[in-house]
Amino acid sequence: MDDASMVGLMGRVTGTVGPGLVGEVIVRVRGGAEHFLAYPATGGERIERGTVVMVVEYQPPRTVYVQAAYDS
Repeated sequence: MDDASMVGLMGRVTGTVGPGLVGEVIVRVRGGAEHFLAYPATGGERIERGTVVMVVEYQPPRTVYVQAAYDS
């Protein structure tokens, strides 16, 4: 999967994403759902489990930078 095809995909946080944490998100991709290690796109942001997020950067093979998809 290339970088451009991951950017913009939506996912859900399954392990809290935040400063000093390696979070986890599940993203629907390649006809299924896959887990990725996740970091916040904005340095100090904390994103709790269950939050819908958007991928803003992808670093192969399994790392994404995300931001909350909706204002809370």
